[in-house]
Amino acid sequence: MKVKAWAAQAPKQPLVPFEYEAGSLGANEVDVAVEFCGICHSDLAMIDNDWGFTRYPLIPGHEVIGTVVSIGSNVDGLAVGQKVGVGWFSGSCQRCEWCNIGRDSLCLQRQGTIVGRHGGWADHVRTHWKFAVPLPAQLALDSAGPLMCAGTTVFTPMVQFGVTPRMRTAVLGVGGLGHLAVQFLAKFGCEVTAISSTHSKNEEVRAFGATNFIASKSADELKRAANSFDFILSTVSASVNWADYINALRPRGQLVLVGIPDADLRLPVFPLLAEKSVRGGCVGSPSDTAEMLRFAARHGVKPMIESFAMKEVDRAIDHLRSGKARYRVVLTV
Repeated sequence: MKVKAWAAQAPKQPLVPFEYEAGSLGANEVDVAVEFCGICHSDLAMIDNDWGFTRYPLIPGHEVIGTVVSIGSNVDGLAVGQKVGVGWFSGSCQRCEWCNIGRDSLCLQRQGTIVGRHGGWADHVRTHWKFAVPLPAQLALDSAGPLMCAGTTVFTPMVQFGVTPRMRTAVLGVGGLGHLAVQFLAKFGCEVTAISSTHSKNEEVRAFGATNFIASKSADELKRAANSFDFILSTVSASVNWADYINALRPRGQLVLVGIPDADLRLPVFPLLAEKSVRGGCVGSPSDTAEMLRFAARHGVKPMIESFAMKEVDRAIDHLRSGKARYRVVLTV
């Protein structure tokens, strides 16, 4: 099968039309005809080789929504014509202790959809069948793509790390990840505080379900929140004064990082002795993602998106780089 796509040929360069031959379909693989695909900051990091392992030509795209058009001989549970989503991972060993308990995203042999293989800014994408997650019928296809990465990234640690109703929670950073995290926590039944640098997004995040707002650059607002939260989810990529967020935790509270700060963390030790913890969150496995999609469909959690045609991919990338996107960008094939 000949696949038509858009590819980066070198770091920080415009994308160009690109074709490749997909080859024979593996026994455990499916081909998905792409209808929509989100743009994530991880796509930009891969385009720019920020992490040092990009292989060019690179076809980005790991927030895929589409239709199964062909299936391998060992595929179980999917059928041609089924609507599915494909996220950051496209395969794992299926044998290790993590795969055996449904935590495939922790598998040491997990395979990224755009790491050493071709992603979803194309008319088709190929994946192991287990990582093509069926979509609930209630989800709008045009806005479901960001759930496959941003959605499962914020939802999975909420489930894995024991968030429960009535918890006092906070979300640091109101952007592509944060605006979904606020919605999920609100639907969990938690009290939710949004934390952003200024009050400019105050009213918007309250519409997402936040009950409180802290402007971290305003005088002492964050310091006054000391000993307030059971769970803080950080979605930011910038370095902040992490001591303020440790102090904002109640005893046994958790600070969970799903954004990747631009420098290593410096943490005060004494506040941690109150059984506080700092943890990293991981993109969800297929079962985590399926649970997240069902939850989103049931409770009306929906990304706020801006749409561009696939042929406008460079304009869409520039829009995301500029920081103007509200809050996720989706390409339409």
